[in-house]
Amino acid sequence: MQTFSVGEITSYIHELFDADDVLADVWVRGEVSNLTVARSGHWYFTIKDADAQLRCVMFRGAARSVRIDVGAGDEILARGRVSVYEARGEYQLYARSIEAVGGIGDLHRQFEALKAKLDAEGLFDPARKQPIPAFPVRIGVATSSTAAAWHDIQNVLRRRFPLAEVVLSPTLVQGMEAPAQIVMALERLNRRADIDTIIIARGGGSLEDLWGFNDERVARAVASSRIPVISGIGHEIDFTIVDFVADLRAPTPSAAAELATPNRDDLLLDLDRLRARLAGLLGNSLAEHSRDLGQAQSALRFFSPRKMIAAAQRDVADGRLRLSRAAALKLERLGDRLASETNALEAASPEHILARGYALVTDESGALIREAAQVSRDQRLNVQLSRDRIRVRVDD
Repeated sequence: MQTFSVGEITSYIHELFDADDVLADVWVRGEVSNLTVARSGHWYFTIKDADAQLRCVMFRGAARSVRIDVGAGDEILARGRVSVYEARGEYQLYARSIEAVGGIGDLHRQFEALKAKLDAEGLFDPARKQPIPAFPVRIGVATSSTAAAWHDIQNVLRRRFPLAEVVLSPTLVQGMEAPAQIVMALERLNRRADIDTIIIARGGGSLEDLWGFNDERVARAVASSRIPVISGIGHEIDFTIVDFVADLRAPTPSAAAELATPNRDDLLLDLDRLRARLAGLLGNSLAEHSRDLGQAQSALRFFSPRKMIAAAQRDVADGRLRLSRAAALKLERLGDRLASETNALEAASPEHILARGYALVTDESGALIREAAQVSRDQRLNVQLSRDRIRVRVDD
């Protein structure tokens, strides 16, 4: 029994392809998918239809001659030869030229039609989009439990904002059954009262792989969500209908987790800045109040109650001294007047007059006798001398 090595069989198949005149120069029509432009300038892409797909390569020299824009979803005519790439044992089209057919492929056409329909209904209107909570307590994630996107989201959330709890609502993210499951996953999260934000996520893939997120049912479920929804589907260059309907679009699942939460390191840095700013403001305020206090103390020295009391006490002491002096002078003057009037009174007193030899004569009733006409013969009279009293009778 003859045996062959893998290389021998692959080389034999390669020769069969090269010997076929049809495959040597062929035009192939299909929809572009997975287009990649290498750093070398070579193009690697796939063209497909509803039944099959064909890998293609277009080397840099041929790619430079292409005069149309080629992108995912475009329907093109590619001319080249079909041969075998022995290193991988794959056949592929080595394209020499590309021409436009005149429209985009079926999937892309469906995408644009649904996009236009939902846009006309206002589902893409920025005014209806909900704000994303700045500090979520609980984040719901609608994705596959086995997907790398789920693990990426958890890693980012643990690193950025470990205070937030993450709740998985598992769903398929690819295939015919994915749209219905994605809708159910969103509904489960919306029935909970403790979810602040929803992330709907899936890793990168071809247009077909991401097609579940271009489903109208999924788009309407996202639009009707009472909880804000962040979409993180595919890579940065991938866009789905869900991206337009969601309240916020992130280029990747990891970026969605970043947009859903604040960064702990940034918060700590902001806290340090606020603390430093507060310390500066307090320091400036204390310095300003210290200056004000110093000025007030300086001013208080001129308006101090103690100073006013001391001045009042001096005024009282001066007043007391003046009053004492005035009282003493008044007393002295009154004493002098009293002495003078006393002397005058003493000089004018009857006793003083009587002491000089005078006498007071009164009748028995006490009436003062000033002239002889007041008395009669044999009338008794009283004579008051300086020290004694005598009784007399009138003879004549």
